Amino acid sequence: MRARMALKLAEIPVSIIDIDLRDKPAAMLQVSPKGTVPVLCLPDGRVLEESLDIVHWALSRHDPANWLRAWGEPQVTTLLHQTEGEFKRQLDRYKYASRFPDQDPVQARSLAMAALIDPLSSHLQNTAFVDGEAPGVHDLLIFPFVRQFAGVEPAWFESTTHAVVRHWLAYWLESPLFVGVMKKAAK
Repeated sequence: MRARMALKLAEIPVSIIDIDLRDKPAAMLQVSPKGTVPVLCLPDGRVLEESLDIVHWALSRHDPANWLRAWGEPQVTTLLHQTEGEFKRQLDRYKYASRFPDQDPVQARSLAMAALIDPLSSHLQNTAFVDGEAPGVHDLLIFPFVRQFAGVEPAWFESTTHAVVRHWLAYWLESPLFVGVMKKAAK
C-alpha cells in the first residue's frame, strides 16, 4: 500500500501484479529471491524490495506535493522507527494472535499503543499531520500500520484512541490517494 500510494502520487506508471504469498510465482522469486512484497523492477535492471526504498525512489523522481520535505527530521524519523520496529512487532502479536499462542494479545495491544499510538497522539496535538500542516511522506509510511491496528478491534480503537489520531486516520482512509490505490483492477 505504501509503495502503491507513493508511485501514484509520483505519477509513475507501473504494472501491478497481485501475488498470493502462499503460491509465489517463479518469475517473482527469480527477480526477488527473498519472496516478499512489494517488489519494484526498474527499467535499468535494479530491483527494489522494500517499501521504504520504493517510496523514497518514487518521490525522489517526482514529488509534486513536496512530501519528502521532512525526510530525515529527527522527531518524525523517530515515529517511523517506532512504527517499523516495536509497533509492527506488537501489531503482529495482536492482529495475528493465533500465530503467537505464547503471547497475550491484550498485552501486545497495550505495548503497541505505547510504542506508536500514544506518541503519535502527542505529536498530532500540535500539527495536523505527522510531517506538519500538510500531508507528507511519514504520514504515508505510518498510516497503513495504524489502519491495520484500528481494524483489529474497531470499536475498541474508536473508544480508546485519542480523537486526533482517529481524525488523522479518517483523513487517510477517505483520501483520494488511498481510495485510488485500493480499487481493484478489472480482470
